[in-house]
Amino acid sequence: MSEELFDEAEVISATVTVALDGSRLDAAAAAVFTQFSRSRLAEWIRAGRLTRNGELGRPRDKVALGDQLQVFPETDNRVDWAPEPLPLDILFEDEHVIVVNKPAGLVVHPATGHRSGTLVNGLLAHAPEMAALPRGGIVHRLDKDTSGIMLAARSPLAHKSLVAQLADRSVSRLYSAVCRGTFSGGGTIDEPIGRHPTSRIKMAVVPDGKPAVTHYRIAQRFGAHTHVDVSLETGRTHQIRVHLAARKHPLVGDPVYGGRATRPAGASERLLSTLATFSRQALHARELTFLHPESSESMHFSAPIPADLAELI
Repeated sequence: MSEELFDEAEVISATVTVALDGSRLDAAAAAVFTQFSRSRLAEWIRAGRLTRNGELGRPRDKVALGDQLQVFPETDNRVDWAPEPLPLDILFEDEHVIVVNKPAGLVVHPATGHRSGTLVNGLLAHAPEMAALPRGGIVHRLDKDTSGIMLAARSPLAHKSLVAQLADRSVSRLYSAVCRGTFSGGGTIDEPIGRHPTSRIKMAVVPDGKPAVTHYRIAQRFGAHTHVDVSLETGRTHQIRVHLAARKHPLVGDPVYGGRATRPAGASERLLSTLATFSRQALHARELTFLHPESSESMHFSAPIPADLAELI
């Protein structure tokens, strides 16, 4: 979602009025989101793209006065979502799910400026059945320059299950990050995140943002930097990057939230050279745990820290 389920920039919200009190969810949605058909809205309800008070539901569920409806429209032009054979580092796959280790620099799904060469293009070539699923089976995302584990659905059963697990926060994700500055110890950052008040390409800690909780612990201390293990309770866009930057500990190499690069006192020439050439945020999705959609077995995967980040550390 970043690392959230859907992009917050796409969300459309509405409130159930007196006239719609007691209506079916799909009917109420059709009344307030008039730009979409009722059948398409019902499809989005089943796919987890339309929620009531932040919760998943069924088209036939009843709504009440004051309920908050949110829809995350499927806006991508599927004509451009073409299968394209690409090298994929597949950690696990069966008929329901696929777990991949995404390299830094790989965009997750097609969008303006990235119509080909994305993870979705490669997945559709590898597993054509994913074309029938919302967003080509993608249920959460990593930023282009964040490396590490991603999970995708290969069946309708898996898509429904994984969307629900992400929504109820039962998917566990652990990240490795290198940030500027030093900490006295681990801790928790509980600060709401929303769109930056002046920059549409950035997120920020804002009073009216969505709840966001990030836990971190010290993995390794350095003179002017810290290697931290980070886990998420929520999955807001750019959450780790925004939270650590808000605490004045931006990720090394972050082009959006890193601010002006500093020259650590007493740093070796090797360190200075490595910092100068590290051209992405120092963030890697290292571990992922979820329940298998069919068997309910707990599935755990890990991806080694990639060479560029290992060299930095």
